[in-house]
Amino acid sequence: MTDSHYMARALVLAARGLGRTSPNPMVGAVIVSPDGVIVGHGYHSRAGEAHAEVHALTMAGASARNATLYCSLEPCCHQGRTGPCVERIADAGIARVVAAVEDPYPLVRGRGFAFLRARGIHVDTGVEEHEAIRLNQPFFTLMREGRPFVTLKAAMSLDGCVAEHPGQRTWLSGDLAVRHAQRERAAIDGIAVGSGTVLSDDPQLTARGAYREMPLSRVVFDRRLRTPPSARLLSTLDAGPVMIVTTPTGAADGGRRKALERRGAEILVSDGTIRSGLQALGARGISALLLEGGAAVHEAAWNEGVVDYVRLYVAPRTLGPAGVKFLNGRRFSTLDLESPRIAQLGTDVLIEGYVHRAR
Repeated sequence: MTDSHYMARALVLAARGLGRTSPNPMVGAVIVSPDGVIVGHGYHSRAGEAHAEVHALTMAGASARNATLYCSLEPCCHQGRTGPCVERIADAGIARVVAAVEDPYPLVRGRGFAFLRARGIHVDTGVEEHEAIRLNQPFFTLMREGRPFVTLKAAMSLDGCVAEHPGQRTWLSGDLAVRHAQRERAAIDGIAVGSGTVLSDDPQLTARGAYREMPLSRVVFDRRLRTPPSARLLSTLDAGPVMIVTTPTGAADGGRRKALERRGAEILVSDGTIRSGLQALGARGISALLLEGGAAVHEAAWNEGVVDYVRLYVAPRTLGPAGVKFLNGRRFSTLDLESPRIAQLGTDVLIEGYVHRAR
């Protein structure tokens, strides 16, 4: 078996933590004896609980001595809610560590590797690096750019429209597409819409029909603080916090702000750009955000270059020349996406992919 084979096993294990480890990364680990037998494995299952390496070392016991540890991310070397993994690795007698990628977290970032090498452990890196970054793209985006990884989600017609008229709610997706969208909501940290969507649709922005273990943050980009205190999403705080991102001008309306805060909303003040608002969300540990609309917020995020992934549900109908065009009618092609995927969901077609390469 090759290093890539064992690392692939570690990545599969890591993915089991989807939706439960944020803002921590998903990590998997496999321990292989000198004669090629897997003697331990594990993954990080929840933020605040034992890391993947600790689970694998516990399973391996004495068999960890002189073995190789495969880990999908650089082992940690700092004291957080759990102790540093590098000390446990060294004390267990691991002879070699193979890691997919360096941890971008400032308190680690190469220091874990340096500790292990100083203890006489051979360290190799870069095995399945691209796949490891893709698995934890939200974590890498948060660490490197200080903002969440943004997935732009939209339902649209065959002629590229997202609504029949501006400000008008238009139901496009079939049952299978709706269920798929709800399942995707269950795996991310937060959902964001613009104030226009709140005014026209009055959505709850919850993950209905899909199990979710962690609270779901709901975000409204609202430059003028137009969100009404009676909005339905403010009656669902048991599902997670509601944050309204506004400008200094919007926040200066003390009456509106206090009314929303009395209803449980948290008011975040940014400079009016989507990027600034995203950085405010990143400071609160939100690493994966689903941007559901409307058209103005989608276009602003796209223009600012903060969209990382696109997920489109295309319905088998047309809305005509009066319809509101996706991204204001700009050219958009699946050929421009990285690792595009197209799938049939009942009567709808799902088109999704990355906007840029893993970074």
